[in-house]
Amino acid sequence: MHVLVTGATGFVGSHLVPALRAADHEVRALVRDPERYDGPEAVDVVTGDLLDAGSFEAALDGVDAAYYLVHSMHAGDDYAERDRRAARNFRQAADDSGVDRVIYLGGLGEDDAALSEHLRSRREVEFVLGEGTYDLTTFRAAIVIGAGSASFRMIRELTARLPVMLTPRWVRTDCHPIAIDDVIAYLTRALRAPAAGDETYEIGGPDVMSYAEILKRTGRLVGAGEPVIVPVPVLTPRLSAYWVGLMTDVPSTVARPLIQGLKTPVVADAGPVREEFGVDLTPFDEAVELALDERRCLEAARAAAVAGGASG
Repeated sequence: MHVLVTGATGFVGSHLVPALRAADHEVRALVRDPERYDGPEAVDVVTGDLLDAGSFEAALDGVDAAYYLVHSMHAGDDYAERDRRAARNFRQAADDSGVDRVIYLGGLGEDDAALSEHLRSRREVEFVLGEGTYDLTTFRAAIVIGAGSASFRMIRELTARLPVMLTPRWVRTDCHPIAIDDVIAYLTRALRAPAAGDETYEIGGPDVMSYAEILKRTGRLVGAGEPVIVPVPVLTPRLSAYWVGLMTDVPSTVARPLIQGLKTPVVADAGPVREEFGVDLTPFDEAVELALDERRCLEAARAAAVAGGASG
């Protein structure tokens, strides 16, 4: 099958492209900066920007299915408007090109006023994409555990650096994390599942836990020990984001929408998706250990590249 991946240089996209190639799909990657692309060689790399109508439409020529993995959280406070515009541009181009299937990875959370701005934006993108003439397969996930995940990076760095944490009171909210390998398994298997067209699936790992438990278990696994967590009622999401930005390498523009989502329980009704796709789910502790190993491998590769450049 001929497949387009938008957001191919991002966290999920960089894992998805090699998996699609391993499954013998022809893959085209849409990127804004081809110099940042470091994927398999047997991939057709096309330059374009979904925010710039007219710059990317050729990437959809001859494509059977397309993955929509784009978001604009790094852009700052106007990310919701940018994501809305990108989704509209993509929907129009996909309709004009006659794409059969679009697969979208969005966020968990009930459709009510309690959704954070970030989760409302992900749901709005889902709605915009759903107005296309193609079949839309949607997967909704909470925290994805992997070395390149902003959410996991925030958790990992906090637990490694802070033995005592003052947190918002909704740190006790339930969450349903999932390993990146399991997300990729769902995304790739969707191509071979005709019945998944125009369906929405909630996905999560085998473990449901509070954010406090996620922090404690991650602390043990990174070797820092369980942090002492003190929920306080006066710590607003904005203040929390500035604090996270100070204590970690995650920018406050990214941390703030993520932290605002903590007040919303995000637990998947995963029975239907397990029945449809049969993914063998990764336990939380194993997912964290795999993410830590991947991070160490990436750091070692970067160090070797720097050393090689210095000696050349």
